[in-house]
Amino acid sequence: MSLQIQMLGTGSAFSKLYYNTSALVRTTDATILIDCGPTVPKSLSEIEIELDQIDGILISHIHADHVGGLEELAFRLFYQCNRKRVKLYVTEALAEVLWENSLKGGLYNPEEGFHQLQDYFELVYLQERVPYQIATDLTIEIIPTLHVAQKLNYSFFINHLTFYSADLQFNHDLLIDEVIRARNCHTIFHDCQLDGPGYVHTTLAELLTLPEDIQKLIYLMHYGDRMPAFIGQTGHMTFIHKHEIIEITD
Repeated sequence: MSLQIQMLGTGSAFSKLYYNTSALVRTTDATILIDCGPTVPKSLSEIEIELDQIDGILISHIHADHVGGLEELAFRLFYQCNRKRVKLYVTEALAEVLWENSLKGGLYNPEEGFHQLQDYFELVYLQERVPYQIATDLTIEIIPTLHVAQKLNYSFFINHLTFYSADLQFNHDLLIDEVIRARNCHTIFHDCQLDGPGYVHTTLAELLTLPEDIQKLIYLMHYGDRMPAFIGQTGHMTFIHKHEIIEITD
């Protein structure tokens, strides 16, 4: 079983250079988008991916740099792609706050019959810590992780052996005990705040406390525009770049 993960963007919420962190997961019969910030439509255009080629969208949390492009996708799928309703993979609780707190203001249009998120997307509810085979060669499992207190946030296991953090406060026990020891993951995509205290993100300094053998598994994403100044200072970890493709074989 093999897949590709292509980064549509690798920047932090405030990055002006690297686009919002998001990824395309491609298998033989599915193309799944992980998160959809405002720069995602532009990035998809740059790599010549049409919206009707996307089979589903997986959402980690409702911060604008992760969902701010969903309104455009919803409208374009409706008006440009013959009212296609792409699968939206979320927990039921996250779907509610995504609509009420992020998308309703722009997408609610009762005069045209648009009252809810289901009018634009085919909702597929996922349960926490349950693996779902969403395509022949693709299994997704979502786990709750801490980003901002009292806000829903999820990280992902992809085909059991790849961990994708989305946004995450540093969690040494999660990485060591679950991602590595319990699950034996061979690839980790991890958000990385380059400097300063990590109030709601994992910092580079924290990741550098991990053992070298674990650092070698980590691709760094969700970084700021000063990234070039940190090249050579990431231990055994590697910066991943916008539009870069990683081939993963299980």
